[in-house]
This record gives sequence, C-alpha cells and structure tokens, in this order.
Amino acid sequence: MATAERLFIGGEWVEPDGGHYEVIDPATEAVVGLAPEASRAQVYEAAAAARAAFGAWSRTSPQQRAVLLDRAADLMQRDFAAHAELAQAESGATTATARGMQVAVGVARFRRYAKGALEPVEQGLPPQINEAGPMGKAGPMGKAGVLGALAVRQPVGVVTCITSYNNPWANPAGKIAPAVAMGNTVVVKPAPQDPLSVYRMAAALAEAGVPPGVVNVVGGASAEVGAAAVDSPDVDMVSFTGSTAVGRQIAEVCGRGMKRQLMELGGKGAAVVFDDADLDAAVAGIGTTYSFYSGQICTAPTRVIAQRGVYEALVERLAQYLARLPVGDPRARGTVVGPVISAAHRDRVESYVELGRKEGARVVAGGERPSAPERGFYVAPTLLADCTPEMRVVREEIFGPVVVVVPFDEEDEGVALANDSDYGLIDYVWSGDVARAFRVARQLRAGGVGVNTVGRNMEAPFGGFKRSGVGRDVGSYALHAYSELQAIVWAG
Repeated sequence: MATAERLFIGGEWVEPDGGHYEVIDPATEAVVGLAPEASRAQVYEAAAAARAAFGAWSRTSPQQRAVLLDRAADLMQRDFAAHAELAQAESGATTATARGMQVAVGVARFRRYAKGALEPVEQGLPPQINEAGPMGKAGPMGKAGVLGALAVRQPVGVVTCITSYNNPWANPAGKIAPAVAMGNTVVVKPAPQDPLSVYRMAAALAEAGVPPGVVNVVGGASAEVGAAAVDSPDVDMVSFTGSTAVGRQIAEVCGRGMKRQLMELGGKGAAVVFDDADLDAAVAGIGTTYSFYSGQICTAPTRVIAQRGVYEALVERLAQYLARLPVGDPRARGTVVGPVISAAHRDRVESYVELGRKEGARVVAGGERPSAPERGFYVAPTLLADCTPEMRVVREEIFGPVVVVVPFDEEDEGVALANDSDYGLIDYVWSGDVARAFRVARQLRAGGVGVNTVGRNMEAPFGGFKRSGVGRDVGSYALHAYSELQAIVWAG
C-alpha cells in the first residue's frame, strides 16, 4: 500500500480535506505514493499560521536562523540516499541528476542561506547637509544640519512559494531557504506531479527545530489550491516558478492586492554559434537539452542560431551526439535520457515535433516514440533543422528534448534572430573571438548569457527579461528579492 502523505500546517501534520491522489513514476507508471489534496480553507489556514508566526520569527537573530538552516541541511544530508530515491521515483530523473542536481543542490542551498542569514542588512548612506527650510529645522537652533541615512532590508512577511516539477529539491530549497533566512515565513505549494519530496524537506525543517508556522506545505492537484495560496489575504508576496501563462494569472491577482512578485517563467534559450566557434564545445553545451532532465529545463539552449559557415557541420555533429545518448530507465547505469514527467506532457512534446514537420522543418534525428522501455513516458531526443523564425517550434517553449536550428549570415542578423522571441531567460554565445562573444552577449535581451559555456555561477543573479520573469534570485540576490527596503533618516 502506497504511503499517504499529510499536509504540514502550523507545525502539525494534518489530514487533507480533499483526500489523496496518486503520484506516478514517469519511468514505470507505478504509484510512488499518495499526495494530499488541500482544501481552500486549509490553504488559508496555512497562510494564517505563517502570519501568526511572522512576528516572532522576524525578530529572531540572524545567528539563530543560520543555526536552524544549517541543522536542517545536516538532516537532509543524513537521509540523502532515501531522498534521492524518492526524487527519482516521482520526477523520472536519472540517478546522477536526482543525486547531484536535485538533492545535493537542495542541501547546498540551505547551507548557502544559513550563511546568507548572516549577511549585512544595513547600508550607511552618505550624509546630506541641509539648510533650514519649510520641512523644519535641519539642525540645532534652526541652522543648517546634517541628515544621516541608513538603508535597511526588512523581511516582506508571508511568502507563498509555488514550485516547479522539474526539480523537487533545488527549486523549493531556492525559495524556502533565502525567504526564511531573511526572516519571512512561507506557505509552500509544491508542483502536483512530484510533491512528496517537499514534504520530506518540511519534515527535516521541523526536526531541526524551525518554529511552528514558519514553514507550511499545502499541496494538491487542483488549480484551486494554488489560487488560494496566491489570493489569501495573509500572503504578502508570491514566488513562482513555472509557465508564463500561469505566471500571468498570478500576476493579475498580485496586482489587485499589491503583492510583491518573484517570477521565473518560461524560456526559449538561443545558442548563437559563430563560424569560429569550438564546435565540440558548442555541441556538448547544446546537447544538455537532451541529457539534462530530458529537456525539461527552462535554461536549455533549445534554439540554435548557427552561422552559415558551420551550419551543416553543426547539424551533423549534433545528430551524431544525439545518437550516442542512451534513452531508457533512469535507474539503469548508463542511461542519459529518461522520461518526461507525464503522459500528457509526452503527448504535448510529440505534437510539437509533428507540428515542426508540417511547418517544413527537417527531422534530422528522433521524431518517433522510442520502442523501449514499454512502460513510461519516453520521448526520443529530436533535432529539427532548416527552421525559420516564424515557425511555432522556434517561437514556443516545448520543454522537452527537442532542439531547433536556424541559419544566419552576419553578426547583426544572428543577434536579431536571438532577440526575436517573447522569452529572455538565458541565451548563449559560442565564438573563438572573445571580444565578439562579449559584444554580442551585451546585445542579447536575456537575463543571463553564457559565453562558450552552459555553466552557471551560483552567485550570479538569475531571472528573465520579457515574458521570462520578474525579479532576480540566486546568491545574495535572493536575499534581496525576499526583502523590503526601508530608509531610516536622522538629524545629526
């Protein structure tokens, strides 16, 4: 019998009003566990618990918060193997991804923000000399005076964290840890496809001694659960990772309530590859679209803009690279490409491949459902060449192991093609001319640009231009995102 999880509200494990639903292993279609379905009233109860806990928690010392976050990281590390096994079962990630990119990154983020709790929150500003005037006496006896000022970062209050399905450890940790480190309290609404890991994270926080109400987890498959987590009057801010369409709906609700927002939304990363690029490096970087969580990653370089001189060679090398990627059971040694999250998403990705065919793209590799394994939601890594900018497969986020290639001639054309997108999360430039690579990078309308790499600096700000999001997080920028800025001015 599968384990039935409970909600975590106000420090208590609570039976869900809406019963439970099955969480399915994308690799085997077996039931992993039973996830709780919260009612709107229970979501509001969680937000009220977070509101009640906020005052005391916001007044705790940074040292206290640091100790608790570090202790939670220790407990998560203690149960690392079990956490990785569960994350793999509910997300379909390969063993290496579940261990190294999901659980390990989640633990690392709690450690990072244990240190982050100790970062200064006050900044002294240059003093200002003011003459006496209509605003009152500036100094003693009404004479000229000196006004000092301090900029102080204060916690926002109650933060709703709505997480994505593509990483049930790193994504929630990247929201919960900095928010709590800054003195906020949180209501976490995990993705419905793989929520069980987030309840394990909550259990570690509770065991570490985080006070009741500081972290609450209320999930469900119904859209009403997420809606309640956004529109609750006790919520001051919403941090969301997911699709642009859902982000727009959340933004409308937040706008009516003047709630702060942090949104990391869709992406259609452009990889601009010049004639003088190291093609092996470019192919390895672009190939991560296939090899990292089956392309279900918003930062993937899915839209290749290739200069004419290397276009055919790049397409050929990408096809060769793709042919060497074993597709199959993510638990099996050597598997590189596992399943996508669900049958519905598999159908969606496959429909885009078929659309690309109809639009005139050349299917260089992939394009057919893998014959094995017999069960599970597998999609063949697919390469579409000879694409044009107006094609939907070029313009829309597919969120699967599909790469499209568009040719260009001159540098300005390559920049224009890369920028011809509703999205602007992370783009990439490959060129042997470093000066040109940086010149082009500065012209790309994206929140981040990788120059000859798909690597991430985990202290660099992360977020998107255009429809890819609002705000920045990661590193110290996440601490800023979960804080309000207050000015304190005094007469000297």
